[in-house]
Amino acid sequence: MRALRLDTALSEPLLHYLRELAQWNRTYNLTAVREPLDMVTKHLLDSLAVLPHLNGRQVIDVGSGAGLPGIPLALADPARPFVLLDSNGKKAAFLRHAVRTLGLAQVEVVNARVEQYARGAGRGRFDSVISRAFASLAEMLEQAGPLCALHGRILAMKGQFPQDELDALRQHTAGFEVEGVVPLKVPGLAAERHLVIFCRA
Repeated sequence: MRALRLDTALSEPLLHYLRELAQWNRTYNLTAVREPLDMVTKHLLDSLAVLPHLNGRQVIDVGSGAGLPGIPLALADPARPFVLLDSNGKKAAFLRHAVRTLGLAQVEVVNARVEQYARGAGRGRFDSVISRAFASLAEMLEQAGPLCALHGRILAMKGQFPQDELDALRQHTAGFEVEGVVPLKVPGLAAERHLVIFCRA
């Protein structure tokens, strides 16, 4: 926690979340990572590494799955409203359980496809649209772009530098352009992590 300059008091709620995730994972297969120590590095610390890059007030985690990165970020920033969006009913059920158990009053869980939500209540609502679950940058821009507010940012979490995906984008894709690609330092993780940041063109 100190390596990410976070309050050590955050450790207990984060570990509480991991205990709930491990318990539900036995039945619902929410994540392929099963070892608790691996979960700390690959889930918690990986998620928290993007905290300094959140923009504005309203945040949505698209394809939240088991709540990553949304729940660790919401625990670290309880004053900021979050929406956790996932189309899988079992994953949404876990998200609701985790939000309730952890007392995350500022977090809303939405069980819907991103395209559906972007056409309705979510359109143009969010200052930060974040995900680590989309298959490609182009798909994220196309499907989640409409969720982004006028001066918002889209934050795509990636492993290795996604040169092929960046090359596949047009200079301006769906009204967005690349603002930067930031290497992320995740304590205890040797693998590469990058955050691709888009802004409205």
